[in-house]
Amino acid sequence: MSHSTVPRSRTEADTTGKTPVASGGATGTRQKRPGGKLSLRLRFRRDRVLLLMTLPALLLILVFNYLPILGNIVAFQDYDPYVSDNGIVSMLHSPWVGFDNFQLIFQDSAFWSAVRNTLVLFFLQLILFFPIPILLALLINSVVRPRVRALSQAILYLPHFFSWVLVIAVFQQLLGGAGLFSQLLRQHGYDGLDVMTDPNTFKFLITAQSVWKDAGWGIIVFLAALSSVSPDLYEAAAMDGAGRWRRMWHVTLPALRPVIALLLVLRVGDALTVGFEQILLQRDAVGPGAAEVLDTFVWWNGVRNQDFGYAAAAGLVKGVISLGLVLAANKVAHLMGEQGVYKK
Repeated sequence: MSHSTVPRSRTEADTTGKTPVASGGATGTRQKRPGGKLSLRLRFRRDRVLLLMTLPALLLILVFNYLPILGNIVAFQDYDPYVSDNGIVSMLHSPWVGFDNFQLIFQDSAFWSAVRNTLVLFFLQLILFFPIPILLALLINSVVRPRVRALSQAILYLPHFFSWVLVIAVFQQLLGGAGLFSQLLRQHGYDGLDVMTDPNTFKFLITAQSVWKDAGWGIIVFLAALSSVSPDLYEAAAMDGAGRWRRMWHVTLPALRPVIALLLVLRVGDALTVGFEQILLQRDAVGPGAAEVLDTFVWWNGVRNQDFGYAAAAGLVKGVISLGLVLAANKVAHLMGEQGVYKK
């Protein structure tokens, strides 16, 4: 029998028959890059529905967040809005003063007082307010009965939907000079108290109001992170003899650590924004020495005093400092092994 008539094995025949034949030659190279990644055109076709869904949000961000950045040119001008009815024309015809507004800001003691009040409020809220949503999320997550958990969440969420006017009115009825606690003290022979107009306790009052209004809303992200933790981890830890506190320390908190790092970075970046409407409503009651922060400083000089170039310069300084804080906090998150706002 000749060599050409020797039957081949079944495996060899099947393998030979199923060998793909390249058609089009460079089709694979057009679809994928050398590293195996899809080309930009194919990724766009694959994700076009998601991109269309995010387009309205991107347009809103562009119109209300990025286009107004062009108005920062006012910080380098002696801006006069009455030159023209068109704001752009007013910017083009306002005199250029360079860095004079920034020099005036750095020499203004009121500006540095606003910076000091802002930083003090930030650190108070970071220490007293930031951990509370984490603790509330752990507490709600430990509740076994679904009805009790749902009721607790609803009660904690509710103050978030109140306006700051209503929140301050509630605190006024409780802690004001004619409030409930003052009346109870006077009925028992003590002097009344008026926390709402005391400059010494104003920063703690602001922090307490923020906790009551927004702590319940802040637990949403943490509860979402906890819902992704596999129950098998808790069962394995319980089988190893870990109690409730051990399971929380070694299972729950590590699951929350990436979210905590991300929110902490964002909170640090938002350090110089400590509640404009909340503080503006109470500024006159305690005076600008205790209640003036950077946001109210910009509003007072820009809107009330019509010194738009000076106020824009203060706002630009605030934005640059906030950007630096975000980058520094994100670097710390990377050193801790977390992703932060963006990857390395």
